Amino acid sequence: MRLIAGRMLPGLSMLLALSLAARAAEVDEVKTPVPLVLAARLTVHTAAGTGEVPLQVSEDWRQPQPQVTRAIIIVHGWPRRDVGAADYLRQHAPVATRNTIFITPQFLIDADVTAHHLAPATLRWDLLGWRQADAALAPAPISSFEVMDSIFQRLGDRALFPHLSTIVLAGHSSGAQFVQRYAVLGHAQQALANDAIHLRYVVANPATYLYFNDQRLQQSGQFTAVDEQQCHGFNDWNLGLADKLPSYASPPVNAGALLQAYLTRDVVYLLGTADNDPQADALGQSCRYKIQGTTRYTRGLAYAAYLKQLAPTQVQHRFVAVPGIAHHSYAMYASTCGLSVLFGTPAPTCQIKP
Repeated sequence: MRLIAGRMLPGLSMLLALSLAARAAEVDEVKTPVPLVLAARLTVHTAAGTGEVPLQVSEDWRQPQPQVTRAIIIVHGWPRRDVGAADYLRQHAPVATRNTIFITPQFLIDADVTAHHLAPATLRWDLLGWRQADAALAPAPISSFEVMDSIFQRLGDRALFPHLSTIVLAGHSSGAQFVQRYAVLGHAQQALANDAIHLRYVVANPATYLYFNDQRLQQSGQFTAVDEQQCHGFNDWNLGLADKLPSYASPPVNAGALLQAYLTRDVVYLLGTADNDPQADALGQSCRYKIQGTTRYTRGLAYAAYLKQLAPTQVQHRFVAVPGIAHHSYAMYASTCGLSVLFGTPAPTCQIKP
């Protein structure tokens, strides 16, 4: 494992400028090689084989880090470029980020590996596969969720992190889709169950959510079953659990058991109130996407209502409306509400929707 500890990303100002720019061409950008590959590597060993992913770690996690009490893992969006959020947060909120280790993995595609002449051991996925637990295309069929399992295994090592008490797994946009699906299927919760480490999942502005049955919100305001023939694929993975699940899920899957476990987890959804463009790039305009809502913001509100009607007395999840924030990861994380969710800082003006 090769690490660069505590070092700011080269070209951070360039990355910030790119991130702050309008994202109207995201769909086209996704297919092009990333301008920067993170310098450190995490080697992942599984029964299916071995591979490595680029990442940035703010501290040298090969050595004991007794001062660290909080870990924040940030998953990038679809274009794989917004990998500077940790540095941005450390600059923007130095007090809140004290005693925090940041881990930023980077899930690459073949175009990235080829353009940067990366080692054959570098894991690469297809355009959508990394965000939904699919197996890598090469060098071994390792699920992107197994990469996350490996990160949690390292953080759960008490010899390295004796005082770690909180881990936050956060993602924005496609990264938020990754986080929400991992909160349902991932193995981190079991791995940390005996370590007195609290785990929080932060889901910010995803285009879609995972539903546990065939019901979707109708114009009447009621949730009713949708006919597969009228909206083909609306309930397949990663929108639902009906079909096409990844091998990581170990089919057959018990949707009811997954739901009950999911409801017990600490999940916070950050919904930018200005992420409300029905024509937004990468929103998804076919029936299977639009049936969840017309914008990212309304899809988040619909999902809050969905969980509430599924289990009105069990839902512990929080939906936080973040005023004035559109589809921008750094602005979302660094907002008053974002800092509160990530670091526990006071945020009396944040609107919490049960």
